Amino acid sequence: MKTKLFTPNFTRLLLGQISSLFGNYTLKFAISMYILEQTGSAAVFAGLLALAMLPTILLSPFGGILADRADRRAIMVALDGLSGGCVLAAALLFPRAGGLPVTAALLVALSMLGAFESPTVQACVPQMLDGEAVMQGNALVGQVSSLAGLVTPFLGSLVYTAWGLTPVLYGTAVCFWITALLECGIRLPPRPRSERMSVRRIIREDLAAGLRFLRREEPGILRLLLLAGLVSLFAAGTVVVGFPYLVRTVLGLSAEHYGAAESAMGAAAVAGSLCAGLTARRFRPVYLAGIFFGFGVCLLAAGAVFPAGLPVFGCYLVLLAAFCACQFGCSLFSTCAITLIQQRTPPELMGKIMSCVFTLSLCAQPVGQLVYGGLFDLCGARAHWVLLPSGLAVCGIGLACRRFFLAWESGPAGRPRA
Repeated sequence: MKTKLFTPNFTRLLLGQISSLFGNYTLKFAISMYILEQTGSAAVFAGLLALAMLPTILLSPFGGILADRADRRAIMVALDGLSGGCVLAAALLFPRAGGLPVTAALLVALSMLGAFESPTVQACVPQMLDGEAVMQGNALVGQVSSLAGLVTPFLGSLVYTAWGLTPVLYGTAVCFWITALLECGIRLPPRPRSERMSVRRIIREDLAAGLRFLRREEPGILRLLLLAGLVSLFAAGTVVVGFPYLVRTVLGLSAEHYGAAESAMGAAAVAGSLCAGLTARRFRPVYLAGIFFGFGVCLLAAGAVFPAGLPVFGCYLVLLAAFCACQFGCSLFSTCAITLIQQRTPPELMGKIMSCVFTLSLCAQPVGQLVYGGLFDLCGARAHWVLLPSGLAVCGIGLACRRFFLAWESGPAGRPRA
């Protein structure tokens, strides 16, 4: 069994992810600044972001089918090449066709291509690596994404402020093409040829095969997917929506306080994926129940600061520590859960199941944001009435799922692992 991590294939994949994610995240941050500058409307901004997310949610299942039917290396090369072409076309049209229509069309185009790219990349990791190296590989991919999210807001603000959006567009196109060149060097094992069928039959049979696998052969994976969706829902609601609301509105602190906290939480996310890679050899699935329970304890601690009557800066420090711990746990949970799912999924279904992971996470995030946005608005300064019940609910889920993860350790259907 291979345990080497930095194989030539995985190294090229990782370097390509660094290039494409840094370019893509920098571009999206610069576009966000441009849209807000041009419209001055949070509603228009949120509407465009929601519009850009919709194709990813709708097309991800088909991205999984493509990843299982076609050459994954060729898919990645084609998608990154097309992404670079779309960004270049936007850069050329930007001065002539109006900035807002061009940027909106570009966000939608990149969202459509990303729906096919993400399941393919996730399906490639277990095809390149074996054993504990799979979790380490997933952790490294997660670290690259977290680092990109940490660094690119600063990089994007510098470039956008100095030169505007057009240079960011050209730079991002180059980043995508560098990724495509790196992926050209990836060599994956040949896969058996599939029977020639119509597109409609392929979609129908592949979707049915994925659902049959989740419902009948590996219902444990379906339960783990639902748990991962719950983590995404609670994290999107409490960390993404709740934390900025608590810092800026409830505590009345400055944007600098919130910016510092965002950087700290980005570092916590990197640390979580790093921890997953370092502990891969000693990791047990039952630890995920403890991570879930710890998430709930952090929410309880965050809620307790308001009735405790701490001074404003004391509340800020406790909230910062609690939500950094939440971000650390979410990053660790997602990396480990993806690895567990990959270990139980046969290669011919890997793309479809990874697309389910991606789609469920994407669907859970806006639901969590909408629910918790309404709850925090309703409770106002009494934010503990949102955080304390949420913490108790998450702790209860963590305790309840401990038996599930103990059964997972015994292998599929309770059979001991070989």
